[in-house]
Amino acid sequence: MPGLIRGVARTAVIAGTATSVSNRVSRRQAGRWAAQDQQQQAPAAPPPPPQYAAPEPAYAPPPPAAAPADMDAKLAQLAQLGSLRDAGVLSDIEFEVQKNRILTS
Repeated sequence: MPGLIRGVARTAVIAGTATSVSNRVSRRQAGRWAAQDQQQQAPAAPPPPPQYAAPEPAYAPPPPAAAPADMDAKLAQLAQLGSLRDAGVLSDIEFEVQKNRILTS
């Protein structure tokens, strides 16, 4: 009888171990499949847009400085305009119009 009990006990241990291993494998596979299902069902979020450095602001070049000769020419024109007004060739209104034209050019 001791041999029979030992054989039955050994079979029970082997069967219990096999059942335990089988259950553990089944749970692990079920977990993997559930994770794969979640990944397939969840829409993939688009990647965030790339971050670029802000472009350097482009400034317009400064206007060229008025040449001193240009200023001298304007002063000469204004002096001539003043002498024409003093001589009575130009009226005060004509003088003002011409003076503004010279100064704004």
